[in-house]
Amino acid sequence: MTTIVPSRSTPPFVQPAAIDPAACVIPLLQHRVPAGFPSPADEYVEKGLDLNSYLVRNKAATYFFRVSGDSMIGAHIHDGDILVVDRSVEPKHGHIVLAVVNGEYTVKRLYAMNHVVELHAENPAYPPISFQEHEELQIWGVVVGAVARFAV
Repeated sequence: MTTIVPSRSTPPFVQPAAIDPAACVIPLLQHRVPAGFPSPADEYVEKGLDLNSYLVRNKAATYFFRVSGDSMIGAHIHDGDILVVDRSVEPKHGHIVLAVVNGEYTVKRLYAMNHVVELHAENPAYPPISFQEHEELQIWGVVVGAVARFAV
């Protein structure tokens, strides 16, 4: 059976979450926006939203990194997006994880059932990553959020 080992090293392309980030509170509207029917929104202001407090649960264990590639487009993770990775979350079947495979970092969905451990892409162009007996898979952290910016 493949051993899943938590990774202790920090890759050079990640940034830790700030321990005391400057708050950037933006109004959050209480009203859900229909994807086709316009609605006046000013009367539905609920409260402010700070993306740091929304995305980061454990500041000391949370890191951000930028995605490269298209293997996770089915999970709405695209090239250039920024992922929020929490190292304190225990990886479980179905989680999207930052993994280390043969010294290379990758983002995939963890499949761990019936004594089978694999990493699955969310793009049919990529086959699952399977492991042989005694191979080691290091799970660096669990992806807990993503930030995407549209080209405008």
